[in-house]
Amino acid sequence: MTASASLTHPVTGKSLATGTNLATDLPRDYEGLREYFQPLFDQIAAGAVERERERGLPSDVVRALDEAGFGTLRVPANHGGPGISLVDFFRLVMDLAEADSNVAHIYRSHYGFLESLRFQPRPIQEAWYSRVLAGATVGNASTEKGGNTLGTLNTTLTESGAGTAELNGTKFYATGSIYSDYTRVSAARVGPDGATQEGRQFAVVATDDAGVTLEDDWDGFGQKLTGTGTAVFSRVPVPAHAVLDRAPGSAEAVHEAAFFQLVLLAVLAGIARAARRDTVAVIRTRKRTFNTGSGLTFSEDPIIQEAAGRIAAKAFTAEATVLHAARALDAGIAAAEAVGADRTDFAGELPAELYGSELAVEHAMITVPELGIGAAQDLFLTVGASATSTSKALDRHWRNAQTVATHNPIAFRARSLGDYWINGTLPEGLNAIGDAKIAASATGGQR
Repeated sequence: MTASASLTHPVTGKSLATGTNLATDLPRDYEGLREYFQPLFDQIAAGAVERERERGLPSDVVRALDEAGFGTLRVPANHGGPGISLVDFFRLVMDLAEADSNVAHIYRSHYGFLESLRFQPRPIQEAWYSRVLAGATVGNASTEKGGNTLGTLNTTLTESGAGTAELNGTKFYATGSIYSDYTRVSAARVGPDGATQEGRQFAVVATDDAGVTLEDDWDGFGQKLTGTGTAVFSRVPVPAHAVLDRAPGSAEAVHEAAFFQLVLLAVLAGIARAARRDTVAVIRTRKRTFNTGSGLTFSEDPIIQEAAGRIAAKAFTAEATVLHAARALDAGIAAAEAVGADRTDFAGELPAELYGSELAVEHAMITVPELGIGAAQDLFLTVGASATSTSKALDRHWRNAQTVATHNPIAFRARSLGDYWINGTLPEGLNAIGDAKIAASATGGQR
C-alpha cells in the first residue's frame, strides 16, 4: 500500500499526513491514539460477528488501519515515527483485540519485524522504516511443518555472490502475510559454494513476487481469519537490504522472542474483555430466567451478578498482567540501548533488565491464557443455552482464546520458570521449531 497526500482517516474523515509519512499527524500518547483509532475499532467490532459466521476475511478493515497509520506506532521517533512506549502499544493491541482478536493477531508479525529492526544496521533500518511510514506492512513465515531437526531450517537463503540471494522453501504458518506487502521468512544460510552455514537469517520479500505463493488454508477452529496458511517460496530474489542477520542469544533475539509472546497474551486479554462486554450486554437485556433461580431478572439476580463479577476480574487481571510485562519490556529496551546492546557489534553481557523482560513474559504466559479461556468459558455458564446460538457467534471467544493459548505449550514455560527459580537458569530458545533430536528412550528419559 502506497501512501498518498489525498488519504483521509477511514472513519473520521480527518486529513492524514501529507507526503509519505502516515505517522506525521498521529498522537504520541495512548489517550490521543485511543481517541484517534476508536472509531475504527468500533467499526471493526460491529462487523466481527458477521465475519466470523461467514468467514469473511477482514481485508478492508486491515487496509483501513494501515491507511490510518496503525502500522507505524513503534517506528522510533528519530526515524520519523511516533515511537510510542510498549505499554501504550499493548494497551492499543488489547483495545483492538477486544474489537476483533483476529485483526489484532494479524499485526503480530508486522510489529515483531519492527522490534527486530531496532537492532539492525542503520542502512537496513532506513530502507524499511521509510516503507513502513509510507504504509507498508510485513507478515511472517517461520515455522515449517516437519522434516527439519529442532534448531534447523529446510528453507534456504543462498548467496549468489553478486549482492543478492535466492530464497527457496515452504512454511506451514504465514500469519498475516496475505494482508501484507512483504513477509519476513526465516532461512538457513547457504554460501555460494552450496555449503550450509551456521546460524540463520531472515529474508524480507514482497508478497506479490512471482515466486511467492500464499495459501489461506489454516484449518484451526479458532483465529480463522488471521491468514495463517502455507507459504511457498521458489527462487525469490532477495537484495542485500532485505537480508537480516539473527544471532542466537543476542539482545534482538531475547527481546523479540518476549515481544512476540506478549502480543499473543495481549490478544488473550482482549478476548477476556470481549467476553466481559458480551456477558454484561446479555445480562442487562435478558428478561427470561430459570425456574431453578431466584425469580429475579438477570440484571438483579445476585448469583448472576457474582458470575459476571468473576468474568470481569479475569479480564482485569489479564490486562494488568500484560501491562506489567510490557513495562518490563520497556525497561529491557532502555537498558539494552544504554549499554549499546542494540548495536550489531556489541560483544558484552546483556543487561539483567533484558532477561527480566523475558522472565516477566514467561510468568504471564502461565496465567493469562487460563484467564482468557476462563472468561470466555464462564460466559456460557452465566448466560445459559441461548448463548450457544450460532447467530450470536459467542463461541468465537472460547475458540479464539483456546487457539491463541496453544501457540506455546504452557507446560514448557512453567518448567522453564521452575528451573529459573530453583537453579537460576535463564530461559534459552532453540532457534527454530523442528523434530526432536533424541528420543526419550535413548536418554533414559533425561533431557
